[in-house]
Formats: sequence, C-alpha cells, structure tokens
Amino acid sequence: MTLSVTNTLTGEREEFESHGDEVLLYVCGLTVSDDAHLGHARLWMHADLMHRWLAYEGYDVRHVENFTDVNEKIAARIGEGDLGDDEASVAEHFVGDVIRDMRGLNLKRAEVYPRVSEHIPEIIDLIRTLVDRGHAYESNGSVYFDVSTFDDYGKLSNQKLEELESRATRDERSEKRNPTDFALWKAGAVDPKTAAEHRDPELEPLHDPCGQTWESPWGEGRPGWHIECSAMSMTHLGDTLDIHVGGRDLVFPHHENEIAQSEAATGQQFARYWLHVGLLQTEGDKMSSSLGNFFTVGDALDEFGADVIRTFYLSTAYSSEQTYSEETIAEAEERWERLERAYEAAVDAADSPDARTKVEAAALREAVTETRENFREAMNDDFNVREAMAELLGLAGAVNRHVADADEYDYRALRRAIEAFEDLGGEVFGLSFGGAGEGGDVSVAEDLVQLVLDVREAEREAGNYERADDLRDDLTALGVDVEDGPDGATFRFE
Repeated sequence: MTLSVTNTLTGEREEFESHGDEVLLYVCGLTVSDDAHLGHARLWMHADLMHRWLAYEGYDVRHVENFTDVNEKIAARIGEGDLGDDEASVAEHFVGDVIRDMRGLNLKRAEVYPRVSEHIPEIIDLIRTLVDRGHAYESNGSVYFDVSTFDDYGKLSNQKLEELESRATRDERSEKRNPTDFALWKAGAVDPKTAAEHRDPELEPLHDPCGQTWESPWGEGRPGWHIECSAMSMTHLGDTLDIHVGGRDLVFPHHENEIAQSEAATGQQFARYWLHVGLLQTEGDKMSSSLGNFFTVGDALDEFGADVIRTFYLSTAYSSEQTYSEETIAEAEERWERLERAYEAAVDAADSPDARTKVEAAALREAVTETRENFREAMNDDFNVREAMAELLGLAGAVNRHVADADEYDYRALRRAIEAFEDLGGEVFGLSFGGAGEGGDVSVAEDLVQLVLDVREAEREAGNYERADDLRDDLTALGVDVEDGPDGATFRFE
C-alpha cells in the first residue's frame, strides 16, 4: 500500500507522489513570544512522525521549520523580567527554550530552522516582485497584497472573496484598496497601543514605538506575518513544496495568504499537499497561551518524560482534535509501560539460557510479521498512528504470552520482536526502548557537559593545558562544540 494523505487543498484523500526520492517538507513553526505548550508540541510531534515515516520508507526528507521572531506579541514582552530590553533578546530567549523542548521530546532535527529576522532581504525581494507584477501596492509606507488580482483566492479555505469582503470591518478599509487585502510590509515600529493588547497589565506600559525595523524601498518598517513563511520556505526549498504542515487554525487567513502571494510571485503551485493538524483541547477549549489553559512542554517533560508524551500524541490521528486531561495522560502512561515491559521481557528472554535455536513459536513469529505489515498499512493510511500503535500493543501481548507460557523460548522470534519494537517503536515513533532514545534527557546531558567544562577550567588554572585540551577534544568527539570566550566557555550539541 502506498502512502495516501488528506489534502486540505482538494478536500480529498490522495495518493502521495513525490518528485523522485526527495520530499520537501515545510512546517509552519512557532511565534516565539512565550513558553511552548503541549498544543504547540502536538504539531511538532506529528510533523516529526511524518518526517520519520517518510525517511523509513526511503525518502530523503528535506524538513524546514521556521521560527517567527518578529511579532508584536514578542515586542510586547520587552523589559519583562530577564527576557531582555529589545525584541531580538526576547525572541532569542524563547528560541533557546523551544530548541531545548524539541530535543527533550526526541524530535528529529530539521534541515534548518530559519528565522524571520535573518531573511529580511529575501522578504523585501519577494514583496518587490509582487509590486512589480501588479499584485501589491504601497500605501503610507506600508505595502498590501491586492487579493482582487489573484483569481484563486479562497481555494484552500473554500471561501469566496465577496463573502469575505462583506464581513470586513471599517478599520480594515482605511489604507487598503479592498477590505480583504493584507499587509506585506508595515510602516514603522510597533505602536505602544498595539503592544499593550498583548502586554501584562501589571507591567509598566511601553510608551515609545518598539520592536525591530528595517529599511526598505517603501521606508522603514517590519514584514507582515504572512509574507515571512513564503520567503523562508522558498529560500530553502524552492518555489514548490511537496508537503506544507501547519495547525488547522492557520488555514485562513495565514495559509490562504501564503498561497496567494507565493503563486502570484512565481506563477507556480506553492504546495502540492496541505496537511493540517487538529488542535489540542483542554477543558472544552483549544490549549492556548492567551487562554491560560496550557501545560508547558518543559513542565510536562519534567513530570511525565518524553516517552509518555509521545505515546499520548500517538493515540490520535494528526487530522483529528485531541483532548488533554489527567485521564488521557494516565492512559498514555499505561500504554507506554505495557510496551516497555514487553520489550524488556523480550530482551531478557532472548538473552537467557532458555532461549533456544530450534524452538519455533509459530504464534509469535506470525505476530511479528503481521505487526510489520499492518503497521506499514496504517502509517500509509494518512499517517494513522492510532492504528499503528494498536499493532505495537498487539505485539506486546504476543511477546508476553510467549514468555509466560513457554519453558523454552524461540530465540529467533524474540529477536525479530525486539527489532520490530526498535524499528517501528523507536525509529518511526521515536520511543526510547531500553533507554536509548535519540534525544534523551537534555538537561542531564547539559549538566554533565558543564561539569566537564568546570574540570577543564580548573586544569587550565592549574597550568595543565595539555589535560584541558584533551578534555575539549573528548567533548568534540562526543558531538559537543565548545567555544572559549571572554566570559568563559560555552557549548552546543552538534
């Protein structure tokens, strides 16, 4: 069975076709204005599962996921606590936290994580192209996309332009030719009144325009939200993406506007398959920073660990909404423990003196074969992780029955079961059987590296420079990049 996906663009289930062995995958990433929560992580997790399955099936996956580090919500947090005194510092703080959370969840690394602030020249060039082609216009130092020039506007969200225009407010008509036109470039910095809408009312208000600005052909200003993803994705993946992934709440206007501006600029289809991840619900509402009903990724990792969180997400297909509660997370804990216990039982039995060469357990051998076949069928059915997880749980039951009932064990069957857990549960699902996950506990790793650096510094202060160099070389060999600076050594994991 070949992979089929539900394409939001057509509303149909379609067979996935790539151009050769390469898949261009773009994920609409996070606006880094707050701590990431489990709702954000649900999108990351399902994008990660798509990446893993495509790679498992033999594709070369070029995965790009952006950070939006220019936004009025970020600027609104200037001067708050230790976040920093400018927009760039606030963004940098939360980017670091997001990367830590991603590693803690054992997500595969993207090829690149582009940031808006790094791609201003590409954004300006794209806007200039749209102006030159008559799809955009300048108004009081801002630039707007003229939706009336793009005949297919509304094709992703199935909305008609005339209906959208009728719902527009008076304010939306001020600088625009059409009420549904959207900003590509915003003149000036963030107005204090706009920042106040997102700022903690207990903090001192911002009195002056804030946030980063850049020079452009239309004057000093900032990029609009929608243009950013088009510029970053096309910079790193070209004019046409294979798969564009994002939250369902972004279908309109964000992704609709991405299509309009991208295709108007290039004349090419922007993305062939649009896959939208359902929202995470809690207490009847979507999990959201603005609603205050969220559970941060960091807190969840501390309380439950990456394997339980990943198992939780694996209970529901990406396209469906999911509910977070004490009951659903407890169910995930129980499922992960069942898998882990079965894996450990298989390992213990295979490594015991009772594992024999000529014993044949037909039921376990058949269970391994069926698990692999049915797992593949489920994953190719629009990444149906719920059914794929049910197959792994079924294999766990088969292992447990063999270990409990047999006086002598079928070594070959147990080895194949162990490999199935490691391939399907480990490589595809990202679970860390045997404690050998790709990400692991990042905080512990960081503490250990810092301990080595402290020892290295003590050796240097004692004049033992050769020993200090050896310690640095040892860290480099383990994939830790160490940089010495005026304030001491810093490090990052390669």
